[in-house]
Amino acid sequence: MDREWNDSQPIYRQLRDRVVALILDGALNEGDPLPSVRNVAAEYRVNPLTVLKSYQQLVDEKLVEKKRGLGMFINPGARNLLLQGERQKFLAEHWPRVAATIQRLGITPKELLKAAAGGRSSKTKKEER
Repeated sequence: MDREWNDSQPIYRQLRDRVVALILDGALNEGDPLPSVRNVAAEYRVNPLTVLKSYQQLVDEKLVEKKRGLGMFINPGARNLLLQGERQKFLAEHWPRVAATIQRLGITPKELLKAAAGGRSSKTKKEER
């Protein structure tokens, strides 16, 4: 996880988002334990209460469960739940801006597919010559 913090949102929220990213990326799987509050607090030099607050938010979202005396573990189905929520968030918040930019620039679906596959658009190749 990245150790840099930004000022756009509280640190507990950024910690929560980092755990979510680890789940979505498959670095944390169903049944895996979360790192201990103490370890995360020491590693990132934050207050343990900040870490606890981020973990509690994950519990409230039903992504993580507390097992008394054992720690916190990723719930079954957490990744699917996150994917569903993140897809909806992307389509509602980010896609309208992306679609507007695509339309403004006149990018065709064929160019988008080629770019997604790792190729460069034909316009770019022509401009380089």
